[in-house]
Amino acid sequence: MNHSAELSPSEDPEEFDGGTAVVCVILGLSFLVGAPGNLLVIWTILRHVKQRSHTVVLLLHLAAADLLVLITLPLWIYSLAHTWVFGEHFCKALVYIVNVCMFSSIFFITLMSVERYLAICHPFVMMRWKTKSIMNRCLVFLWLFALLLGVPAILTRTVDESDGAEQCLSMEVNSLTHAILFLCVEIFGGFVVPFIILTVCYCLVAAQLRKMSFNSKQKSMVLVHTVVIAFTVCWLPYHIINITDLVCILGSGTEHECVPKSIVYTSGALVFISSSVNPVLYALFARNLRGSLEESRLVRLFQEIATHTNKLREMALQQQAGQRAANTQVELMSDSLCEKNTVNP
Repeated sequence: MNHSAELSPSEDPEEFDGGTAVVCVILGLSFLVGAPGNLLVIWTILRHVKQRSHTVVLLLHLAAADLLVLITLPLWIYSLAHTWVFGEHFCKALVYIVNVCMFSSIFFITLMSVERYLAICHPFVMMRWKTKSIMNRCLVFLWLFALLLGVPAILTRTVDESDGAEQCLSMEVNSLTHAILFLCVEIFGGFVVPFIILTVCYCLVAAQLRKMSFNSKQKSMVLVHTVVIAFTVCWLPYHIINITDLVCILGSGTEHECVPKSIVYTSGALVFISSSVNPVLYALFARNLRGSLEESRLVRLFQEIATHTNKLREMALQQQAGQRAANTQVELMSDSLCEKNTVNP
């Protein structure tokens, strides 16, 4: 998280007290809702969901990343309400964990869109890609990439004193070039490029589904789209502030804040809300599912996700197989006509 989007105290005591109180309430609610919710999602998938499609596995890793972010919230709440008492090294480690998990969240959602694109638009390619080893390699690569992108947090995070209280909310950079570089990494690596991939994949999937005359609106498909939309809504204000800071630095040549504190507070709160919103969505979508006594509605929802993705892939395979057969027949007829013309000039 960059220097401008942090929830730092203001020099005005009244603004600090009011802003901090609101932020602490939002973070507290995010923890109370999101931590048990993501823990329930992880336990449900690991304990009860036997048929784990790629989408379900990605939802599992997404819940794990969100849970790691949310369990840090009590420390942030205590720090904002009082002072940072855990030292600079722990400050760097905690911010690093938050950054890594937030990067990994967007990566998992992006990979989810790519997986659905391949399953529906290129099912034969997906058949070769549909192995646990390949998915595990992708997950390991994304986690490692997130670990790499989180390194600037270790290099720049520091504990500073403001209004007589220490806070783990400041960044120290050696030059404006480093500040610009770190902002560009967050903006493009953490939002712009993934958002472009998300948009392109889902547009192509929607176009392919229209060709397949697929009109049914299964909960699983709407759920995945809703997760993507919710993540985008929660993260967009944060990166708009990042872009504003980048423009300010490039325009003025100095590092100064260009965004009002109230907007910074709101964008920071939305980022943490994004880690707690997914379990709420799962609960809403599972509410109308009727299951047996042995199966909870949440279990049936994840099972439906796996089943629905397989059905879509089978439909795409049948369509492409039919197109290939038609093309082959046309080629055979064309070859036959050519042979006749050669024999009877």
